[in-house]
Amino acid sequence: MIAWREAWTEALYGRDGFYRREHPADHFRTSVHASDAFARAVLAYARRTGLRAVVDVGAGRGELLRALATAAPGELELHGVDVRARPDDLPAEIGWSAEVPDGIDGLLIANELLDDIPCDVVERAEDGDLRHVRVDPASGAEGLGPPVRDPATLAWLARWWPCSVPGERAEVGLPRDTWWRDAVAHVTRGAAIAIDYGHRAGDRPPFGSLRAYRDGAEVDVVPDGSCDVTAHVAVDAVADAVGGTVLRQREALRDLGVDGTRPPLALASSDPRAYLAALAAASEAAELTASGGLGDFWWVVSEIG
Repeated sequence: MIAWREAWTEALYGRDGFYRREHPADHFRTSVHASDAFARAVLAYARRTGLRAVVDVGAGRGELLRALATAAPGELELHGVDVRARPDDLPAEIGWSAEVPDGIDGLLIANELLDDIPCDVVERAEDGDLRHVRVDPASGAEGLGPPVRDPATLAWLARWWPCSVPGERAEVGLPRDTWWRDAVAHVTRGAAIAIDYGHRAGDRPPFGSLRAYRDGAEVDVVPDGSCDVTAHVAVDAVADAVGGTVLRQREALRDLGVDGTRPPLALASSDPRAYLAALAAASEAAELTASGGLGDFWWVVSEIG
């Protein structure tokens, strides 16, 4: 058995890791895939704040950037960042790199990325020690490892996710806080938005939140590279690391004009085509803002300069 963070990293980003081979859209549905209304909301945010560039980290096949290019041709400088190579069919005007570029003057956005940054898993043992959880990458079987000794890890847990009862577990979000803070440091002027499912103090899952997905379905959590391994994000810790504010996706999108209200029935009689179009748009908006679904996602918003 090895430490969870080591197994997780190899499973997702090793030479034959899941994200070296697979595209997110083939395995799970994000806000970007649900509706172009999400891209229009990002465009509305850029326009409201006077930003002329969007850098999408964890860009996949560039779905968000393509939608922005279609919605506002030539208006924004667009750039994708991903561990995979540039998609062959990506429009030439969209930039691409494996690392976050320096000197960003615009919006840095990461949609469902931080949950895929591996972190240590710890558990309060019966003897009172806080111990690392170890895992067999081939089977997913777990066992308790050595006590946690790293001062930074202990400090993070004490502040953000204390485990006081034997059997309680935590995913140590320190690598996520650090990664996003370093990414945001590349923005010289503009804003940064991290969007993910997560939790805040007082609402932590007592036994952790490790999950795995493949082909659109939840599967057993086995870090063997065959599935996406993920865990919810301690969004308040991320916000503290970058001086950001936290709000639900439904609040953010409604403020940006994404409205799931059904059109008036009278429109069905006076203009059936317009009614059907408005109904479809309202349905997509409702999915993006729904309680118990995408609307429960968190936005960590930071303004820079």
